[in-house]
Amino acid sequence: MPDTVLIIDFGSQVTQLIARRVREHGVHAEIVPYNKSEEALERLKPRAIILSGGPSSVYWDEAPAAPVAVYTCGLPVLGICYGNQTMVAQLGGRVEGGHAAEFGRAEIEVIDDCPLFEGFWPKGTRDHVWMSHGDKITSLPEGFRAVAVSNNAPYAVIANDAKRHYGVLFHPEVVHSPRGAALLGAFVHKIAGLDRDWTMQHFRTAEIARIRARVGRSKVICGVSGGVDSTVAAKLIHEAIGDQLTCIFVDNGLLRNGEAREVVDLFRGASNIPLIHVDASERFLIALDGVIDPEAKRKTIGRVFIDVFEAEARKLGDAEFLAQGTLYPDVIESVSFTGGPSVTIKSHHNVGGLPAAMQLKLLEPLRELFKDEVRALGRELGLPAHFIGRQPFPGPGLAIRIPGAITADKLDTLRKADAIFLDEIRQAGLYDTIWQSFAVLLPVRTVGVMGDGRTYDHVCALRAVTSTDGMTADYFPFDHAILGRTATRIINEVKGINRVVYDITSKPPGTIEWE
Repeated sequence: MPDTVLIIDFGSQVTQLIARRVREHGVHAEIVPYNKSEEALERLKPRAIILSGGPSSVYWDEAPAAPVAVYTCGLPVLGICYGNQTMVAQLGGRVEGGHAAEFGRAEIEVIDDCPLFEGFWPKGTRDHVWMSHGDKITSLPEGFRAVAVSNNAPYAVIANDAKRHYGVLFHPEVVHSPRGAALLGAFVHKIAGLDRDWTMQHFRTAEIARIRARVGRSKVICGVSGGVDSTVAAKLIHEAIGDQLTCIFVDNGLLRNGEAREVVDLFRGASNIPLIHVDASERFLIALDGVIDPEAKRKTIGRVFIDVFEAEARKLGDAEFLAQGTLYPDVIESVSFTGGPSVTIKSHHNVGGLPAAMQLKLLEPLRELFKDEVRALGRELGLPAHFIGRQPFPGPGLAIRIPGAITADKLDTLRKADAIFLDEIRQAGLYDTIWQSFAVLLPVRTVGVMGDGRTYDHVCALRAVTSTDGMTADYFPFDHAILGRTATRIINEVKGINRVVYDITSKPPGTIEWE
């Protein structure tokens, strides 16, 4: 087991980004909720501790706090946002509400040298960071000093070098803090003295061992969609337990052009993984008939998906586990990954949409990973490079790209428009630059003119974003000529669409998908 950084979760929506940044520095990290952290200290024997942000205020009744042992065990500690505030309050400082808050982009000034900044932030430096706090530290505990300030925070970064306790009010884990990754690297390497001994090869080896230990001699069925996530999960599980795994590809009728054949060819051909192909497209369309609410769509798809799986499991006889390619961004938007206090954003078909009476145990080997890490694992497992580079595609498929009622005709229209958009992106050499791109068929009709006739057809919205992890995203700044060619082709080649618009909303406030 490599050296571990223990991350104590106080409910931040971006806690897992801390683990991701630490892992980028080649150091293993594990997240536990604050109310289970005392046990984790004993079990994991960590070499350093990071306290996450969270939605609480330290002066609330029953506000979450770290175990006293965190501060007395002699390990280096880094508090982030709420984690910093609870450290200050627990050690005798003061945190107050009612002062000016800081949300989003802010500037800090380094007022003293600090090991946490060594090599990139000397005294006198000014730099931008990302803040998200409404409370203010007004006095420090004994032994601490201020090493950076902002307009509204006289203690934006604090340090107790003797005890190796540090705190930052901003979020170094998000990409909007440009030097945040360097700061976390300084904490784990310079202050905690940890080596780069955690790699994707290590994750592969450790996860295979965990799968074998959990599954034993049981049989596993794995839901594959043709996307990167489910395929990497299937490949990893197959490497762990071989033919105890049977993959089931449920063609839900919500896929893009040609994807069903691609899935079958990949599994039965190059990967030689046992695969059952179930065409359930009509069943899904019947279940989705008249369903408009996006949450109801996800749960309907999840229900039918599990029903099909349970039917196939009965045919196989004795499968005990259902494997899925669930990733952390799916989980954090649905439920807290660790059982901690994170706030739910939306459910996902393979997370919040699972029926309580499901008869199979869940196996989710990628649940701790982000998309780019899954791609790295796929390369480690030897999957084809062109496949690993595919853009993300949601589990509910085109159902969440058709706001409102879903019909076979709408699906056919959207598939054609989406294929044109992706073709234009590939021709422009932009496919690998863009994180995710797709078309959306809106429940809106507009008047148009084609030739000498009047049309009254659907609006198609195009969406393309840049991102590093799917947690935040910005729209891709296309050359208008590309958008113009795409719009012209869609309107000319796809019957039922007479207007095309481009979505320039970032995440947040929007999500990447429309539903």
